[in-house]
Amino acid sequence: MFSTVNVFPMPPRVWFITGASSGFGLIMATKALASGDKVVATLRKPEVLNEFADQYTKDQLLVLKLDVTKLEDIKAGFAAAKETFGRIDVVLNNSGFGIIHEVESASEENARRMFEVNFWGAARVTQQAVAFFRDVNSPQGGLLMNMSSMFGVDASPGAGFYCASKFAGEALTDALVKELDPAWNIKVMILCPGWFKTNMTTVNAIREDQHPAYAKNPNLASSLVRGAFVALERGDSPLLQDPNKLIEKIWTLSTLENPPYRVAFGEDAKACFEACWKNHKRDLEASEEWSKDLTFSN
Repeated sequence: MFSTVNVFPMPPRVWFITGASSGFGLIMATKALASGDKVVATLRKPEVLNEFADQYTKDQLLVLKLDVTKLEDIKAGFAAAKETFGRIDVVLNNSGFGIIHEVESASEENARRMFEVNFWGAARVTQQAVAFFRDVNSPQGGLLMNMSSMFGVDASPGAGFYCASKFAGEALTDALVKELDPAWNIKVMILCPGWFKTNMTTVNAIREDQHPAYAKNPNLASSLVRGAFVALERGDSPLLQDPNKLIEKIWTLSTLENPPYRVAFGEDAKACFEACWKNHKRDLEASEEWSKDLTFSN
């Protein structure tokens, strides 16, 4: 399934992967191990990977219980990686889930729980990764890959709080890269996939009841999203793309000396990028007159 040839020859690297129970996380763990790298695979229920772990030795794979909503779990995970492998070269910050809802009627409980995972969990992992790359690795450096979404670039109706969690994560990452000292040799990427066939859509997404005011009109944007999501949830939507092909591309990007910063994966993701640029350009042009003559005067 996977090629074991890297773009540039390199010694085995150590990967730290969150959300490794399935989907992108598990596929990347499989790819890394097949390529001769070492993996710290973290997830809330490590027993899920018992059969997978039996295929590898302890000096290849470390499976850890880690809930990204718990800082103590994250710190313990990085400490265990240091004790076992001595360093971490790549962090794939991958944990997350989504909710289908209207903004007006979203369950605050679900939205807050999602933010704890998608934003605060990713933020905590980001903080620990940067500190590890700088203060533990010798020589300094590493690659942080933060998993976002095409909806972290262009918000979708029917998923406002999910989009907000991804927008917030991208903003935090944008600020981080402006703060890092180049001497630390820390590379950062934001990965923005479109629709791919993983548990993100088929199992893990939460679909809340539609607000009755919106349900009256099947042509409203959130109603159309809900209609499209039925096939996504079943796993037979033509919108779904191959996650194995995506991981091959992410793998190749991870081997580059200077990887791009924010990357769209899929024609759907590219369309979101293009829509964002178009809308920002329109808004900038509309702001031209309203931005003038605003300097303070006594």
